[in-house]
Amino acid sequence: MSWIIVAISAYLLLAVANLLDKFLVDNVLKSSKAYAFVACLMGAVIFLAAPWLLEWPGWPLLLFNLLAGAIFAIALWLLYESLRRGEASRVLVFIGGTTPVFSLIFSVLFFKEHFSLHQWAGIACLLLGVFLIAFLPVERSFLARVMRKLRITPEAKTGGLVIAALSALAYSLYFIATKYGYSDQSFASAFIWNRLGAALFVLLFLIRKSDRRAIAAVFGHSNSNRSKLLVVGNQIIGATGFILQNYAIFLGSVVLVNALQGVQYAFLLIISAILALMAPKLLKENFSWRIILQKGVAVLFVAAGLCFITF
Repeated sequence: MSWIIVAISAYLLLAVANLLDKFLVDNVLKSSKAYAFVACLMGAVIFLAAPWLLEWPGWPLLLFNLLAGAIFAIALWLLYESLRRGEASRVLVFIGGTTPVFSLIFSVLFFKEHFSLHQWAGIACLLLGVFLIAFLPVERSFLARVMRKLRITPEAKTGGLVIAALSALAYSLYFIATKYGYSDQSFASAFIWNRLGAALFVLLFLIRKSDRRAIAAVFGHSNSNRSKLLVVGNQIIGATGFILQNYAIFLGSVVLVNALQGVQYAFLLIISAILALMAPKLLKENFSWRIILQKGVAVLFVAAGLCFITF
């Protein structure tokens, strides 16, 4: 299977999961540590497949895999914390735009990876598309309108971007590390060891009493069964997208897969346009020729980037 198809499928699922992440962080799991704890422990369920898929990599690679998993847990925790402090429409696009930049720098420095001229053009187009989306007015962005429909009142938040930058840095380190690990191991075995590393790291969140209370509250009576099901369902969607994203990295270039994250935001723009045309009262879209032009150009840049990378 082509890594491009796998990556595009991954970003479609991750787009949905990120929308629900913001809702859950603001309304159900208000502690970013608690949410990261739940997510990483649920991710460790894949360890049940160990008897069939797990391979012993040797102590050096084992420690490397566990460290990579810990870096992922940090990236996820910082993502949730930046969502809690900032506006989802800014934070998600900012992380999606800066992660490929960090990955590109690390890939060139550590892997001496070389790209053809059309691949460089594709990376540039995808990043331009992402940043055009990032500069859309927040009150008219698709994410902001969905937040309002979920009864999350967007506040004029300016925080979260520094934490988002650290999250993007951690994500890029994780993706580079896993690409290195996949070169000497089977995909399934390395991925399982990574999930174990993430689960072991979040156990550190049990040290502080306040964090233990926040984690216990996730499973307490304060959250309804519907909220708990939403958490589980969103984790299944996000986990599926994350596995596909990792598999795409296993098959292809970590930089190109990260750059394709622009497709995730293009999906959101296209969905918002379709909903605005078919059900204008749903999102109460206020059309502006400047906004329409900016959205159209952003999607064209993403499409052009896909073409350059594919051919």
